Amino acid sequence: MPIETEIKFRVDEIAALEVRLKAGGFRLETPRSFESNVLYDTVDRQLRARTEILRIRSYAGRWTLTHKRLPVAGPGEDRHKHRIETETSLENGDALQEIFLSLGFVAAFRYEKWRAEWSDGQGHCVIDETPIGDYAELEGAPEWIDAAAARLGVDPAQYVTLSYGRLFESWVREHNSSVRNLTFDEIGSSLAR
Repeated sequence: MPIETEIKFRVDEIAALEVRLKAGGFRLETPRSFESNVLYDTVDRQLRARTEILRIRSYAGRWTLTHKRLPVAGPGEDRHKHRIETETSLENGDALQEIFLSLGFVAAFRYEKWRAEWSDGQGHCVIDETPIGDYAELEGAPEWIDAAAARLGVDPAQYVTLSYGRLFESWVREHNSSVRNLTFDEIGSSLAR
């Protein structure tokens, strides 16, 4: 099973990060594109209780189905985030959503972002513009992540291993907000009040 290893870090200035990416040998693979994600679960949140996600993603004209879970053995949580990730392309995410709903799953959480993908041929850096701030993710082998972070001027103390769902939960607590999804409409409406 493939293990996804990554870290996130906050981005204050996207243009400055893009300059550092180019200087660090990265090339833009996917220009800034809108991404919409829906996590599915049982009504009583059995997947969440097992620290698993089942996601349908729409990004840059492509649909993807992803299941993530913690590794049973192997790398534990360290300064990098490790997940077993099983993923496949879909022809029609809306049709799969109907199947999930018919099987008793519910759309448990929605999150959106604008994403651009960069690569240096060994790993990936994505820049995510989310409704709660801008982040970048480095994904690859742990040694590559640390070396790429150093090339980009990111200190290991800046590493974030939380998912966007967990970052959203922190934002909700900090802002005493009642929003339920990490979408531009919901966050924007709550901040406008």
